[in-house]
Amino acid sequence: MTVFKTSMRNFVAHKGRMVLSAVAVLLSVAFVCGTLVFTDTMTATFDKLFASTASDVSVSAKKVDDAQETGKPETVPASLLAKLQQTPGVQQVETQVVSDKITVVNSKNENVGSKTGAPTIAINWDERDSKKSVELTSGHAPRGPTESLIDADTAAKKNLKIGDSLRIIATPGDFTTRIVGIATFKTTNPGAALIYLDTPTAQSKLLDSTDAYTNFGLTAKSGVSDEQLKKDVTAAVGAGYKIQTAAEANAEAKDDIGSFLNPMKYIMLGFAFISVIVGIFLIINTFSMLVAQRTREIGLMRAIGSSRKQINRSVLFEALMLGVLGSVLGVGGGIGLAILLMKLMGKLGMHLDTSELTIKATTPVIGLAIGVIVTVVAAMLPARRAGKISPMAAMRDAGTPADGKAGKVRATIGVLVALVGGAALVAAGQADKASQGSSFLGLGVLLTLIGFVIVGPLLAGVLVRALSTVSLRFFGPVGRLAERNALRNPRRTGATASALMIGLALVAGLSVVGTSMVASATDQLDKSVGADFILQTDNQQPLSPALAKAIHSAGHLDHVTDYTGTNAKLTTPDGKVTTKQLTAASPTYAQDLRIEAVQGKLSDAYGDNSMSVNEGFAKDHGIKIGSELTVAFIGGETAKLKVGAITSDDTTFDKGAMYTNIATAKRFLSPDKFPPNEIMFAKAVDGQAKEAAASLKEAVKDYPQLTVRDQTDYKDLIKSQVNQLLYMIYGLLGLAIVVAILGVVNTLALSVVERTREIGLMRAIGMSRRQLRRMVRLESVVIALFGALVGLGLGMGWGISAQRLMATVGFGVLEIPWGTIIIVFFGSALVGLVAALVPAFRAGRMNVLNAIASD
Repeated sequence: MTVFKTSMRNFVAHKGRMVLSAVAVLLSVAFVCGTLVFTDTMTATFDKLFASTASDVSVSAKKVDDAQETGKPETVPASLLAKLQQTPGVQQVETQVVSDKITVVNSKNENVGSKTGAPTIAINWDERDSKKSVELTSGHAPRGPTESLIDADTAAKKNLKIGDSLRIIATPGDFTTRIVGIATFKTTNPGAALIYLDTPTAQSKLLDSTDAYTNFGLTAKSGVSDEQLKKDVTAAVGAGYKIQTAAEANAEAKDDIGSFLNPMKYIMLGFAFISVIVGIFLIINTFSMLVAQRTREIGLMRAIGSSRKQINRSVLFEALMLGVLGSVLGVGGGIGLAILLMKLMGKLGMHLDTSELTIKATTPVIGLAIGVIVTVVAAMLPARRAGKISPMAAMRDAGTPADGKAGKVRATIGVLVALVGGAALVAAGQADKASQGSSFLGLGVLLTLIGFVIVGPLLAGVLVRALSTVSLRFFGPVGRLAERNALRNPRRTGATASALMIGLALVAGLSVVGTSMVASATDQLDKSVGADFILQTDNQQPLSPALAKAIHSAGHLDHVTDYTGTNAKLTTPDGKVTTKQLTAASPTYAQDLRIEAVQGKLSDAYGDNSMSVNEGFAKDHGIKIGSELTVAFIGGETAKLKVGAITSDDTTFDKGAMYTNIATAKRFLSPDKFPPNEIMFAKAVDGQAKEAAASLKEAVKDYPQLTVRDQTDYKDLIKSQVNQLLYMIYGLLGLAIVVAILGVVNTLALSVVERTREIGLMRAIGMSRRQLRRMVRLESVVIALFGALVGLGLGMGWGISAQRLMATVGFGVLEIPWGTIIIVFFGSALVGLVAALVPAFRAGRMNVLNAIASD
């Protein structure tokens, strides 16, 4: 009990030294708990929305595998309504028409949809069904083809009011309505924009048919269970439809949302894990230095009868208190972080009500468990060292002993692990297929990281000297003292720098991958794309026939190319059946994208009843020029298509694509089953590129969802998309780097305390406060530069290996972002300078006589 009382007194007496370690635990736990609370709140919000709108039983079209993407929803016949109304157990039937394949613009031709990727949905207004989820709060329901109703959230965000006109762009055609009512959600609307139409208008304008609906919603009679009603409905209409209970529909919707939320959740937790790993280095360093500074104290405790186990438990008890304190604060911080994320999503257009904040019982338990376990585990090594301190240590000065033989063994192990990891990275870069090399890449990243962490003290002895030669020697004796301080304990310097190394290695690796992707795509654009203009929607919706017609009407164009994908089952000469997508395009596509043909001519693939295959598929199935494939277009007829060309797999764009003439595909698919254009291409008449661009922009001015891009614009688009992803990742990695900076601050602060007498003696023999502060700052800078140098070098190795692996799928250009690497390296010096401000200030304020008199 006396030992634990001593631990408590030590913890309170040295609380200032524990603060930064506690902050590291707090940040790591907050990131984990914040992620869990945020995603759980989003899931609960969607669950409430689905529960409020689900019918007891729903009937919809059964999904056809690889069905053609027609741009219109799948439907069920209106004739089914009478059967359902007569089915035993059915109280009432609601007819539903729902489509998210639309774009809605206001009178200023501005898209009223969400910017977060949430869909814009058009729904028929059914008095019984619609009022389950919304309440009509202003105006009246739509009563004819020119009237619509909009949800209150979208109206508020887009400054829409009753009387305003809306144009709805759907695949069957465009039409204009006037807002006659506004409805408010009874539960939280996560961000979708909803437009309500009367039922006949929704059928004709969205489905292009007045004899169909997208689904039926059934309400069970009193005493009839959902399961029983499902059985009755199945018996009445047969098994050719998708029939679900409310529970099944909610589970399916939850799975769909989970496919979006879960990756985001696990990615954020992955970055939280990185910050936890970085925090471990900080905690190990903190307790190692505290144990070293208390060597005499621990020796005295051993001399008066404390056992090794008691000393060990004493240090672990301090770690336990630190972990509990940091974790409790971290759980609270996580809730605050979740609220902040919800507010941020609200700014972007996704509405999440903080009153529905969902905190599961497991969340604080997970946060506490992570914080406490990580802290205690990190403190085990210092605790073990503390237990080994002998009573004779009471007669020695405090300090950390040299590594000796153990350090050499550790360095040898580190070098071996790093070499094995490096070999795995080389194997990944030389793999023929991405699937083969990905496991080597993961293994290589893990082993090289572990190896460099272990070998850190050895590297510190070499690299710190080299960095000091070019950066610290200019500061004279103060610089040399800073160098010696950094080299005094290579193990501590290595551990401190390793925390920074991890974050910067990930930054460098991802930067190499990102810039190489952009460079590869740009190179392929320059080599392969012959079109002057690339035309696609910004909301990933297909190009409606009306929009395609507008593009064809533009002037100053040599040609316009239609492009879409059609799904089909291919029977190859070896008798195997494979489902593939055929790219159906105008013959001019051979000019717009110059894909190399390894056999035949690509233009021959656009001949009558002809097609192309890629070389990998041809090799696998024994296909040659002139081979005939049986092509069963899904939802259409079966054709015999002759192979006119075999294309190279060495490309970034359209890798593995099989081409056929769009006219050929239309011959075997009815107009209602034929997919609209996914993208279009245009080539200007020679010397008239500016006129063609102006004409195209004028032709599509009524379609704000489409942007006319030339090759330069398309390159900028690719670059901006990759950069957005990288900036998001850098932001998430920022937490780990902040924790690493805290580690530098903590190490310097404890180092200053450890060297109190030494600092007093240096001040006594003439060192000024200014020189002393500069010495501490320079020590911090060289440690930060050491961590940056190792981290950036390691990260570039990861990035180069990953790029060579990506070359197997077409990203063959390696580009090192030297500008980013250099900025990060010198930025690390600034980080080190900032991290040393407080420790340097405290060192400069020491009283000389008190410092000399200290133990």
